Amino acid sequence: MNRQHTDTAVVGAGIVGLAHALAAARRGRKVVVFERDDYAVGASIRNFGMIWAVGQQRGTVYGRALRSREIWLDIAAKSGLWAAGTGSLHLARHPDEVAVLEEFLQLSDAAREQGARLLTADEAADRSGFVRRDGLHAAMWSPTEVNVDPRRAIPAVAEYLAAEYGVEFRFGTHVRDIAMPTVATTAGDWDCDQVFVCSGNDFASLYPEVFAASGLTRCKLQMMRTAPLADGRALGPMLCGGLTLLHYAAFDGCPSRTALAERMGTERPFHRTNGIHVLVSQTADGRLTLGDSHVYGPTLGPFADGAVDDAVLEYLDTFAALPPEAEVTERWVGFYPSLRDGRTELVVDPEPGVTVVNGVGGAGMTLSFGLAEEVLATR
Repeated sequence: MNRQHTDTAVVGAGIVGLAHALAAARRGRKVVVFERDDYAVGASIRNFGMIWAVGQQRGTVYGRALRSREIWLDIAAKSGLWAAGTGSLHLARHPDEVAVLEEFLQLSDAAREQGARLLTADEAADRSGFVRRDGLHAAMWSPTEVNVDPRRAIPAVAEYLAAEYGVEFRFGTHVRDIAMPTVATTAGDWDCDQVFVCSGNDFASLYPEVFAASGLTRCKLQMMRTAPLADGRALGPMLCGGLTLLHYAAFDGCPSRTALAERMGTERPFHRTNGIHVLVSQTADGRLTLGDSHVYGPTLGPFADGAVDDAVLEYLDTFAALPPEAEVTERWVGFYPSLRDGRTELVVDPEPGVTVVNGVGGAGMTLSFGLAEEVLATR
């Protein structure tokens, strides 16, 4: 079999791999993406489709999220990809939740500059017919969040890269070994000037010693999706409740978060033990995506826990009223690599010309495009 050449090889066609393929192609490089499956089936399609800037760590990472948002919207404008600039509502039903939101807005000049602000209960209910008005104290509106449908968005981005930049995709192709400048695959050997290993949850097949020392572990989540809503009814802003304030790094440093965590630990120990915080987004065809949970460990069982799904739905019902036709029709388990020490990504160069990019956790859709630009700027 003849050896082939490319300027840049990317291992993995999930969102991290696609982002690095785009960043390289925009620099005029010839790019080939190798994906072991016939199409992307991992964490990049098993998520809410939320481009969730508001939840990201304040400062550099928040800026990275906003840059990723710009790229998503640019791709959507050029390709017809569905991307709805819905914004988000954090619904506060207890004084300590209101306090965290107020403190966040005081701490985050950048979010305020983007338009984040506190709403009254009536103002929040006016923005979404799904909001439970009774018992609602206030809500934080953020206009920066964008909703995509991950099952459609990931293949659509690949199609865009192929059509716009001539990126070549080799699906169903395993990368067996990398010894620069050679990338050995099940479809033959390639000579490459640069390789980006964006292998997601399979973080031990290539450079296992790097991953063994990386601090990466796995996260298991459970999510659900409903039937389409009747008459094209729109969710409006993506929604979340008080538990979400305990999940995202954006709210680190808010003094009232300690009291909120203590109360939730007392009132909802099962939710806290299983890392449950509840978000709602909508797909292009009107279905609602609901979830999720977070359990961490190096090896996690493949089975879903019905009690976790029940707990998600019970908490959702405290802040959102779904219509009768929003019956759950799909349930799934997802896995992704996660760094549990505060780092937002793992970027390592195990040998000259090779860069491993992993560990973006549950923020891959939100951060990958911006992160890829940063990585390519230095390589």
